[in-house]
Amino acid sequence: MLQDKRLIEYHFDRNDTNYSVGDIFLGTVKKVMPGLNAAFIDIGYQKDAFLHYGDLGEQFPSMMKWSKGVQSQKITTGALKTFQFEGTLDKVGKAADVFKKGQQLLVQIVKEPISTKGPRLSMDISMAGRYLVLVPFSNTISVSKKIVSKTERERLKRLIASIKPDNFGVIIRTVAEGREVAELDKDMQSMTANWETLFQTLRTAKPNDKVLGELGRSSSMLRDLLNESFDSITVDSAPMYEEMRSYLQKIAPDKLGLLKLHTGKVKVFEHVGLEKQLKTLFGKTVTVPGGGYLVIEHTEALHVIDVNSGNKSNQESDQEATALMINMLAAKEVARQLRLRDMGGIIVVDFIDMKSAESRKKVEDAVRDVMKHDKARFTILPITKFGLLQITRQRVRPAENIVTGEVCPTCGGTGKISASILVTDEIDNSIEDLLVTQNQSGISLYVHPFLHAYYTKGLVSKQMKWYLKYYKWVKVMKDTSLGLTDYRIEDERGEEIELQSPAAAMSRLQDREVEELTD
Repeated sequence: MLQDKRLIEYHFDRNDTNYSVGDIFLGTVKKVMPGLNAAFIDIGYQKDAFLHYGDLGEQFPSMMKWSKGVQSQKITTGALKTFQFEGTLDKVGKAADVFKKGQQLLVQIVKEPISTKGPRLSMDISMAGRYLVLVPFSNTISVSKKIVSKTERERLKRLIASIKPDNFGVIIRTVAEGREVAELDKDMQSMTANWETLFQTLRTAKPNDKVLGELGRSSSMLRDLLNESFDSITVDSAPMYEEMRSYLQKIAPDKLGLLKLHTGKVKVFEHVGLEKQLKTLFGKTVTVPGGGYLVIEHTEALHVIDVNSGNKSNQESDQEATALMINMLAAKEVARQLRLRDMGGIIVVDFIDMKSAESRKKVEDAVRDVMKHDKARFTILPITKFGLLQITRQRVRPAENIVTGEVCPTCGGTGKISASILVTDEIDNSIEDLLVTQNQSGISLYVHPFLHAYYTKGLVSKQMKWYLKYYKWVKVMKDTSLGLTDYRIEDERGEEIELQSPAAAMSRLQDREVEELTD
């Protein structure tokens, strides 16, 4: 997600895992842990998932009764209109009293597997829609605290009370503010259909089966983040474009015009200037716009961010003013980095020492002001006398981390470098081989920006010399994701051409020269 062309959120969809926040499974109790007041649940993941007694929800007895009834075929409808509720769960009870080894439970993932831990589970099941969240076995209607107008809160409660199914509770999300009953009813019907799907799947489900899957990462992000401030949504995959188009058609038909399919030959991240930002924003050291830099360290227990002044230490008249100026700039970048990397758990920020309590409060307020746009829940404690700011931020997914230390493309990390200047000879040989020997045309050469300048700049550029020599035009394109000595060549259909090794190309060229000398 970009704001004023600057990256503020980056999500990576891990296709190697089948476990996402919001997925509902039929789990099996593997081990009861009285000391933790919890149980470990098998949902098919390599590490058993964790279910604490406090995450069972008040309606745990009703949920157990309903799921057993569905599996035994005694309950024949997904509607809860005639379902008789059980009593509520004792809030201070013990796990050993409700869990039994081998017991089957309907559970929902609330936190993805992180580090060495398995998923975190809840039995307080809910289904999120665009404007509403549906909560079975409840009759409560609650409204987001961010909707502050008393009139609007009452209006929304009245509307939802008239359209919600019996024995289902509803949480009204912030984006529902100002929406008409038709839009809310459409959202309600969609979630009710999801509940019906869960009911039908549960009837024949086996232990560890996924009973109901959450939307794909892209669609769920649109559901949760899309608002009036969006200017465009760009996709570079035709199947993903169709998926998102059909989802937008359902949830926000008026936003269809924002969705664009990127079909250019230049990669979409390269086209919008994202490759460079990704490489500079995810390293251990991050430059702060306006002055100073951050050093970010990740440990098992917490994340540590150190603020340094860099070359901005002499801009103000005294030490306190200098520290405040750098800390204010760093505070905004710290808040942005937390959201960008999706860092959660405990974060400790070591600001430059400030003697004034007023200065410390200004920096703390600056962090809070930028983080108010963050979707994750967070708590910020006052800055200590040592200049340490402690933050806790909701962690539901592993923190994003991009390895930005590049392995030398020439030596491959061995420390032995052959002459990198030979890359231009290799490219020249490959171009000649493709254009003359293989009679290719319409080819595109992708190179590092430095090499792009080498081939395209000048009165008679190397690119023009190729044209004058072969009478075929070679497109030369920048690709900042490539190393200085890396390159790739694509044909007119945009498919990469498999090249022989540089050594083989050089050998073939030498053979040709020998033949010419012999002749």
